[in-house]
Amino acid sequence: MSSQTPYKVLCVCLGNICRSPTAEIVLRHFCDEANLNVIIDSAGTSNYHPNKAPDSRSQLHAKKRGYDLSALRARQLITQDFIEFDLILAMDYENLDNIQQLMRRAEQEFGASQLRAAVSLMSQHDPDFPQQEVPDPYYGGQDGFEHVLNQCESSSRAWVQIFKAQKPQSKQPKLKVN
Repeated sequence: MSSQTPYKVLCVCLGNICRSPTAEIVLRHFCDEANLNVIIDSAGTSNYHPNKAPDSRSQLHAKKRGYDLSALRARQLITQDFIEFDLILAMDYENLDNIQQLMRRAEQEFGASQLRAAVSLMSQHDPDFPQQEVPDPYYGGQDGFEHVLNQCESSSRAWVQIFKAQKPQSKQPKLKVN
């Protein structure tokens, strides 16, 4: 990773009000803690909640752990994101499929050589939740929101180790999901 040009990561779930905003804030926390030059954002594959704040339950559980989601607002993933971001992290396999479909549209729109985003699963390198989906807590109970936080913290630590392992002045290699 270049020390001057920030590496840009986009966390993506379905509606961008529970999992991906949580992943954004948690990953940002661990990147900042490691003094990494990484910018993190989040989006949803759907446009169910444009400009809405994260779910109040996500905010409440995150706040108990010292994370503040209140300033975030939901937005939809767009083809331009494949040009703007270096890495797009899907929260689950359905999101991963939807992201890859939109990436094919971005390739048609801009040309494959213009895209810089690699696409991966949030838990791709997570030793505690190996390649597991981050379950959507929206229709469940309080335990679901705690699980999302636990998994986002674990996966974020794993990604930070990946980011730290990159040589200075080199770009993150394209990461593929098998």
